[in-house]
Amino acid sequence: MTDGTAQIPETTAGPYRVLARKYRPGTFAALIGQEPMVRTLKNAIDSGRLAHAFVLTGVRGVGKTTTARLIARALNCVGADGKGGPTVDPCGVCRQCLAIAESRHVDVIEMDAASRTGIDDIREIIDGVRYAPGDARYKIYIIDEVHMLSKQAFNGLLKTLEEPPAHVKFIFATTEIRKVPITVLSRCQRFDLRRIETATLKQHFARLAELENVEIDDDALAMIARAADGSVRDGLSLMDQAISHGAGKVDAAQVRDMLGLADRARVLDLFEAVMGGDIRTGLANVREQYNAGADPAAIIEDLLGVTHWLTQMKLAPEASTDGLPEAERKFGEKIVGSLTMPSLTRAWQMLLKGLEETRAAPAPISAAEMVLIRLAYAADLPSPADLVKKLQGTSAPAMTAAPAAAPAAAPPPSGNGGASAVSHGSARAEPLPQADLQPQASGLPQPRTFLDIVALAVEQKEGVLEAHLIDNVHLVRFQPGRIELRPAGRAPPDLIGKLSQRLHEWTGVRWVVTVSREAGEPTLREQRQAAERQRHDEVNEHPLVKAALRAFPGAQVTSIIDTAAAEAAPSEADTIIDADPDELGELDL
Repeated sequence: MTDGTAQIPETTAGPYRVLARKYRPGTFAALIGQEPMVRTLKNAIDSGRLAHAFVLTGVRGVGKTTTARLIARALNCVGADGKGGPTVDPCGVCRQCLAIAESRHVDVIEMDAASRTGIDDIREIIDGVRYAPGDARYKIYIIDEVHMLSKQAFNGLLKTLEEPPAHVKFIFATTEIRKVPITVLSRCQRFDLRRIETATLKQHFARLAELENVEIDDDALAMIARAADGSVRDGLSLMDQAISHGAGKVDAAQVRDMLGLADRARVLDLFEAVMGGDIRTGLANVREQYNAGADPAAIIEDLLGVTHWLTQMKLAPEASTDGLPEAERKFGEKIVGSLTMPSLTRAWQMLLKGLEETRAAPAPISAAEMVLIRLAYAADLPSPADLVKKLQGTSAPAMTAAPAAAPAAAPPPSGNGGASAVSHGSARAEPLPQADLQPQASGLPQPRTFLDIVALAVEQKEGVLEAHLIDNVHLVRFQPGRIELRPAGRAPPDLIGKLSQRLHEWTGVRWVVTVSREAGEPTLREQRQAAERQRHDEVNEHPLVKAALRAFPGAQVTSIIDTAAAEAAPSEADTIIDADPDELGELDL
């Protein structure tokens, strides 16, 4: 299926034609890299199960338009004797095949949707499909870059596309399949043309070089194939340029100069120097490549390629060395053992970000050098896990899940019950517990602590009342049925009366809520904040944290995460404590 000998040039005489046109495939056998699509088409033609519309998608230069013309030839070929039917191997000599190959067949209409996007252009097609083909078996409409049609044009095409006459076939080609409406795609048989592999492109270009009597060495062909990025047409255009540049004899140095590429051997040396921390050698290397004509962004891209290749080599050595030159294979075997996965992934991230900087910088070479400097200084940094192990082994014991508990400066008065869980005990800022409410005979809950009342407000969806209880009251005394509070300055005047009323509604018991002049406890929010400050101070005093801060001067602890507590979802009351008091509304009971 990839045999280049089956490829036929469009013409053998006349003015010079570029390679992409001269060696356009004339048969499905010459269409390289698309074997699954060809096999599907062959089965459909052999069984007579032909769709009325096809859509071909893929990157530029993989053969979408060429495939469309081949399908047109396959459906209209009548054979050398004029009696044949549709075939996946069109003869190429009958009247139909020759006319289609020369783009002069009256029944094969090609339209470029990039320049004819409107509904008026589609009306011409709609009017034309009513008439039988003048000479061929099928009237075929080939619409290139179909995604550029307007919305009105697509809508006008839908009905005809769904129920076309038996003598009409549609073939669409696009590089932007996602821009084609799903209503159109659902009416077509879709073929995805694959990006051609680099090795396949290299072999194909080598065969064409022989046909052109041009000497191109393997390294030059490999560079052209890589630069083509899966596109046959792009590769042939580069090959045309290389032949002109080298006057019939092309080597790797000429192609490198033409493409502005970096020397592969120098790139490998550069990677080794930078990852080894030898920035002087690395900067001298990249400056030499730049003076020789290499694009700084291309150098960073090549370093990204080396990083990816070595990562693959570390994970799957056999697959990553297939087809590599001996020198590169030995280089990879030598350096991959000294690199860790964290260092390779870190290098990838830094180079990827550096590539954007290099492309956007006013002086790309300066940006590329700064990227390499950062990479060299970061190359020998330990990973976070290694750093913790080092600190644990040399200067500090292992950190436990939570610092040792320490009492608060001032324990709250008795009678608060569950509120003490916030203000003393563990230095961690505990979330408010879920309400442990005991229902009475009537089935209504009975709060036993002040926190039970806050949790009950959460359960009853009294968010404003709950927020005021957390931020704007100081608990003085608590016992079931009786509460003494000292309201803060922002508490609404009717807070005490409304709280008593709500407790009566929720519990069925009349609660006595009074105002006290005693100081009472800090508010629940103040208790939470005090506990967080205490925890932060204790973490900063931990030997392991101190060792880490000494290792990284200027660093500071910005947040503390309790992995055990993080697994449990915070209660609604805990969420309210974290809210901004300024966002609280008026009490509306």
